[in-house]
Amino acid sequence: MKKSDYTEPTDLFGFQNLYSIPQDDAYDFSELFTRLSQSEFRMRFHLSGKNKEYIRIKSIPTIRHHAKDFVARRLSPAVIPNDGKQTPMHGHPVFVAQHATGCCCRKCLMKWHHIPPGRELTIKEQQYIIAVLMEWIKRELKTDIDIQETATLP
Repeated sequence: MKKSDYTEPTDLFGFQNLYSIPQDDAYDFSELFTRLSQSEFRMRFHLSGKNKEYIRIKSIPTIRHHAKDFVARRLSPAVIPNDGKQTPMHGHPVFVAQHATGCCCRKCLMKWHHIPPGRELTIKEQQYIIAVLMEWIKRELKTDIDIQETATLP
């Protein structure tokens, strides 16, 4: 799904830096979001007004940091004792995004993103998942703005 000319960001010492998440435009999500749009279950998820307000208060960089933390702690390990139940259905915008994009458990990561279970996620895979989640959130917020603009037109 990555553009072929993208290279992994590194810090001053040449180590891959998980905080240097590629810009969302470093990936082409068109096929993924088309497939997700054909799933009744995935299409039921949307950010609530409370989620959108939380994002506005906390800021997108903070939400991205939360996504990084959730992915590292809840999805990255090779063995997850409660896999399939580790992501709440609501309570944080990233949780909603995880379910909407099939990034909620290792089984869904395999089905929707072809990332196999049973091994620790690589940094590249974690960065990809974070980019998917942030793209979905961005699209949800844009839909909200589009609706507001349409409502104010004469």
